[in-house]
Amino acid sequence: MTPGARANQAGKILESNVDAILTGHGYFQIGNHVTKEYLLNASLLNKRYAKQVYIGNGIYQSSLKVDFYVMGLPAIPSGLIIECKWQESGGSVDEKFPYLNLNIQDYYSAPTIVVIGGEGMREGAIKWLKKQVDYNHNLLAVHTLDRFIAWSNKNF
Repeated sequence: MTPGARANQAGKILESNVDAILTGHGYFQIGNHVTKEYLLNASLLNKRYAKQVYIGNGIYQSSLKVDFYVMGLPAIPSGLIIECKWQESGGSVDEKFPYLNLNIQDYYSAPTIVVIGGEGMREGAIKWLKKQVDYNHNLLAVHTLDRFIAWSNKNF
């Protein structure tokens, strides 16, 4: 397996953990690769989510999809976006944090949590992204998987 394929597989494993957390808290997945409008209009299911949701255009005016869009949190009626970022060894995921942060700030339609995993991200990059929570009104938190589990147990 190539390093890129291995990284892609590891990222999918992180996403499958978030998937399990959502279903474990009673959320129902209504689809993959759907629009935000489709998710918002599926109001018969109060606790619902979709994966790879198209939310519009981003800072480069190109299509913007988010990993998870969750509806049904009483404290966040507009919904919650969850982005997963995995970096097992040195690479470029952490170099994309400024792009992610700007899109969250200016183009994401709901508050967002970033779930990070792996040991390959530069410590300075993680600290930088966590600090953006203080400046970005739409970035709720940056969590490792274990901290996200703890957060979800209190908030879902």
